[in-house]
Amino acid sequence: MEVKIAHLYPSLMNIYADRGNIITLSQRCSWRGIGVRVDDFGPGETPDWQAYDFFYLGGGQDREQLLVARDLAAKGAGLIEAVLGGAALLSICGGYQLLGEYYRTAAGDTMEGVGLFKAHTVAGSRRCIGNVVIESRLGGSKLKLAGFENHSGKTYLEAGQEPLGRVVSGYGNNAEDGTEGIIYRGAIGTYMHGPLLPKNPGLTDFLLRVALSRRHGEISLAALDDSLEDAARAVAVKAAR
Repeated sequence: MEVKIAHLYPSLMNIYADRGNIITLSQRCSWRGIGVRVDDFGPGETPDWQAYDFFYLGGGQDREQLLVARDLAAKGAGLIEAVLGGAALLSICGGYQLLGEYYRTAAGDTMEGVGLFKAHTVAGSRRCIGNVVIESRLGGSKLKLAGFENHSGKTYLEAGQEPLGRVVSGYGNNAEDGTEGIIYRGAIGTYMHGPLLPKNPGLTDFLLRVALSRRHGEISLAALDDSLEDAARAVAVKAAR
């Protein structure tokens, strides 16, 4: 059994240790004897969308986002088709914004998004920065997720869209409505850096189950000793409060 991961724009969208999410995905597969293949794709390079089970897009500054937005716009249909076909996806901060409808910067420029997520982002007048904790339900399980946010963009979900979770501490999508992130089928967008996955094994395993189930049917992952991960999350939760 193998999970194939497409890492999108790793040289441009990789701040606040977001690359650590790929390391975590790979390691949790290795511990279970599951094969992992990670391929990087930069500007001008297009994956065979149907060949991959998991897509990852990290965060970046406005300059890098603008470069990526232009390139990603031409590829959006393929990415959406892959998600509709059962692929998993994780997008962080700037990546999350680019997978929505659009992002309007403080300078008034508009970056057109892919439209996978029914949400839009506008630049705010203050930064939302600090540790963040949310309560989420994924795969029928109630999870408390912890991360670090640093964004001035304010993201608003369209009516009927499901947030990744509800804010316990921190700002979330827009510091107004108590939501954080978005989930659509097996695709997740969130503002949580950190990196996010090392201290949130429940979220990591949810995404892995989605990715593996695309080709192998319903998957039950072997349990791992998550005591260190749980301790790291507990420290992050305490810091947020």
